[in-house]
Amino acid sequence: MAPPSAVDSYRNNAEVSHGEAACKKMLAELLKDLGLPVGLLPFNELTEVGYSKEEGFLWVVQKKKVEHNFKAINQLVSYATEITAMVEPRKIKKLTGVKTREMLIWLSVVEVYINDPASGKITFKTRTGLSDTFPVSAFQPKA
Repeated sequence: MAPPSAVDSYRNNAEVSHGEAACKKMLAELLKDLGLPVGLLPFNELTEVGYSKEEGFLWVVQKKKVEHNFKAINQLVSYATEITAMVEPRKIKKLTGVKTREMLIWLSVVEVYINDPASGKITFKTRTGLSDTFPVSAFQPKA
């Protein structure tokens, strides 16, 4: 039997969507409401998205691990089958399931935030304490 997921304790108080189209729509609306770029989490084959507004807990489940290259900044990012995070306006924290490739190693991304929306910059912080700042435009979906 699989160990309980972090998601289980939040499921009862959450809005949950199933199926690719409903999940993509819910995730895009949530990111937009939080003031984060809609292309930040470029998933395919989503099976579940859940959000507990009361606790600020978000989870995303997809069929298989995905690697995505953000071409505008030449950054390779890996997304596990289950992503979890605490979210608040312009900030994702306690992020799990997301890694970025730096040189030859993968580093876990634990926080993403926009300090000043007028700056047009978004910052990604790794578990090691390193951070990188990029233009928000690099994470907007192609029109």
